[in-house]
Amino acid sequence: MSMRTPTSGPGGASPLGLDFPQSLAVYDDYAAAQKAVDFLSDNKFPVEQCMIVGTDLKRIERITGRLTTGRVALGGLLTGIWLGIFVGLVLSLFADDENFWATLLATVAFGAVFGVVWALIGYAATRGQRDFSSVTAIVATKYEVLVEHKSLAAARELLAKLPGGLPDPFA
Repeated sequence: MSMRTPTSGPGGASPLGLDFPQSLAVYDDYAAAQKAVDFLSDNKFPVEQCMIVGTDLKRIERITGRLTTGRVALGGLLTGIWLGIFVGLVLSLFADDENFWATLLATVAFGAVFGVVWALIGYAATRGQRDFSSVTAIVATKYEVLVEHKSLAAARELLAKLPGGLPDPFA
């Protein structure tokens, strides 16, 4: 039975998968992990046997502002206008040339009204529970360099030559 990384699929190796991956080193930031793999590459190590994996994931939510009825309505208006332009352009492909502007203006107007109404309904449904806007990201706090088992010793030997290449496992 062959052991594969979770990214390997049945019936063959995924481009993201390795056979029997082993941990070479764990770094606090991506730049350090990238530097280690780059050093291996510069020393003619077969880096296609390496993988950088972000671990210890955290969800970060950055609050970007307070939501007000006016901001929600403006956002809905802009979204509706873009939707109206798109629908108007698609419909104009099937309409007469003389009706192009009328079709486009009608769909933009309808889209704008629809966008404002729909945004305000959604905002009213969550009123008081989430009166702010935000963006979220998933970030790793550690980056582990994995290497196929057959090349682990050679990779460790090379990486030991890079100052700070092998972080202190007891730190």
